[in-house]
Amino acid sequence: MKARKRFGQHFLEPTWAKKLIEIINPSMTDRFLEIGPGHGALTFSLASAGAQVIAVEIDRDLATELNQNKPSTVEVVAADFLSLAVPDLLTSLWTKSISQSTSIRVVGTLPYNISSPILSKLLTVQRDTELFTDATFVFQREVADRLVSTPGSRNYGPLAIATQLYADVSSLMHFPPRAFHPSPKVYSTAVRLSFRSPLVKMTDPCLFEMMVRSLFTQRRKTLNNALKPFADSISRSAPEVLESANLDPTRRPETLELPELARLAETFVSTNP
Repeated sequence: MKARKRFGQHFLEPTWAKKLIEIINPSMTDRFLEIGPGHGALTFSLASAGAQVIAVEIDRDLATELNQNKPSTVEVVAADFLSLAVPDLLTSLWTKSISQSTSIRVVGTLPYNISSPILSKLLTVQRDTELFTDATFVFQREVADRLVSTPGSRNYGPLAIATQLYADVSSLMHFPPRAFHPSPKVYSTAVRLSFRSPLVKMTDPCLFEMMVRSLFTQRRKTLNNALKPFADSISRSAPEVLESANLDPTRRPETLELPELARLAETFVSTNP
């Protein structure tokens, strides 16, 4: 099958898929949720290791192809991952009930054009359910650089903050364009998210997310100025909130560590009129 541009398809070549499988290191006790299996370059290797796999593929023709060749340990779901009720899907397809002791891992070579929404959805599911132990994704290198970035760097922003809140993030290996067919015009990077309890507790995760996104639209301004639009939108005073949070108003948003951002968000909640 030819790759379809509307799905952002770039299929991983077998040689490179083998290298990635070696890093993922699947075992017989693992269960995998695979997002965008394509022709099954990872799917069949995971199954060969004895793992159970639920593979979610938006392209119905590819899903049909996978279904015709899959072993019994693989379930293929023809659907858009972004529209799925993920916990319901996992519990309905695996006969053994999912409990906190169940090891569920996530893998995928994600379409570049929707990799951030897919990651955002997965993080939301993890926040609400704590179902997953880790995720290994292949991203466009620029996205991977953002995920592993640290405060003060030019790539640090909402994506890094949202991810690092729930996971330790590490870069695993790089892929040249020739690792895929058709070859993309960019380099790619495999990234592992090792999930854990949130680094900081927060009363209102939605407020935290909205505040961070607002702050980083003006990342080079001082905190006092960058926070003003968000504070004004909920009838609050940016200088007063910063003072209550014990944060220097002359700092810039891109310098704030996760605990500082959480403290700022909690100040909005605790002093809400």
